[in-house]
Amino acid sequence: MRRRFANSLALAVCIASLTAGAAGGPNSSEAGKTHVKPKAQQIRKARAKRASAPYQVGIASWYGEYFQGKETASGEPYDMHDLTAAHPSLPLGTFLKVTNLSNGRSVVLRVNDRGPMVQGRIIDVSYSAARVLGFKAQGLERVRLDLVPVDTLAMARPPRLP
Repeated sequence: MRRRFANSLALAVCIASLTAGAAGGPNSSEAGKTHVKPKAQQIRKARAKRASAPYQVGIASWYGEYFQGKETASGEPYDMHDLTAAHPSLPLGTFLKVTNLSNGRSVVLRVNDRGPMVQGRIIDVSYSAARVLGFKAQGLERVRLDLVPVDTLAMARPPRLP
């Protein structure tokens, strides 16, 4: 019986000392240390900050039936039901995430044409894109443009069958 009591007491003292040490503050050797982020972590944080900055913010318009079937700058016929856009300087084939700043709706579009031809506008979107973004009736809307990396799209698309 005494042996059992001694073992239980020793176990309780060990647990109490471990708990007290874990709950206490830093010991004297740890008191002056500060945590320094590894360089790779700092680089990732800087990249994430840059990635969150928009490519462009401004006024968008849409174009539709009048241009249906006419040749775009990429050489393909314009289809007002495709999710495409006209941008004055981005390379043809670039993918953009366009976000309507008044309602938060967004869509990914492919640049296949040049434009807009009206001063002060940053992008012309197709009729279908304007419907998705919710500004078909207004005709103009303030939007945010973000470049979409091609590898992101590859993951989002279903594989093509032969």
